[in-house]
Amino acid sequence: MPDFALPLAFLLLPLPLLAMRLLPGREAVTGALLLPASIRRTLPDGAENGVRVRVRRAVPALLWIALVTALAGPQSVETVEALPVSGRDLVIALDLSGSMEREDFTLDGATVSRLEAVKSVAKRFVAERAGDRVGLVIFAENAYVAAPLTFDVAAVARTIDEATIGLSGRSTAIAGGLGVALKRLDGSTARSRVVILLSDGADTSGTVIPEDVAHLARQIGVTVYTIALGPADLESQPETRDAVDTKTLRAIAETSGGESFRVRDTADLEAVTAAIDRLQASGLAKPPASVRQAFWIYPAMVAFACALFLVVSRRAL
Repeated sequence: MPDFALPLAFLLLPLPLLAMRLLPGREAVTGALLLPASIRRTLPDGAENGVRVRVRRAVPALLWIALVTALAGPQSVETVEALPVSGRDLVIALDLSGSMEREDFTLDGATVSRLEAVKSVAKRFVAERAGDRVGLVIFAENAYVAAPLTFDVAAVARTIDEATIGLSGRSTAIAGGLGVALKRLDGSTARSRVVILLSDGADTSGTVIPEDVAHLARQIGVTVYTIALGPADLESQPETRDAVDTKTLRAIAETSGGESFRVRDTADLEAVTAAIDRLQASGLAKPPASVRQAFWIYPAMVAFACALFLVVSRRAL
């Protein structure tokens, strides 16, 4: 049903009548000519001119009514179901170090670079996070916020897809990336706050120990889930170049109260998704949302047309 944003504006409708009644009148200067009755009878009927006069008197009234109606803000209000809100805030900390270029990762049966594997895993992970607020931090030698916390998971997925090695250096500052992610979550009021850390796991820059940052995460109530990328790890193959430091990533996760995962294929990704789904949601009932569509432009256009008619007709006299 039609509605008005400011219905009290209709109280202005009688304002011109009150002004006519209360304000003192002014004597009009006319050019009327008094003619004898014998001459008036020979003149043509003035009915047509009378219609024009009535129209000119009605147009200002229509202009005022249309103007007040536009001011009242006619609108339609439609109630729609609100988007599901889980009560989770997640920040993905994405490794963009130079080692991510190494092509030693198997994904769906194909050999790809670590960066391509990270993009595939992260995009698919984010796409399933409808109802969560998701943010993105990228790190290498330095760490940056690439996407603030938002419900627009599609936008975050696009940002992940556009990530390029070299934007933030070539080395790997895991502690720095985790620290920036924690800073984004420190002021969050969500009941569940999580960092998803994806990395090759070898911290090669910075002076802060990653485990110390994990202790800070535990103190502020943020759970860190780590995802170790790459087929080789330093624990079993310490001589392998660019092997993932699963020990460090596992220590970060365990210190903060989270879990650590090894991602090599789609099955590993499903394990990560299942772990995140076990997080406790807020359980808060969200009221339906109201979508409003304004129609004030239409009475405003009528008022403009009336004003234009008055100006043109006055000049034509």
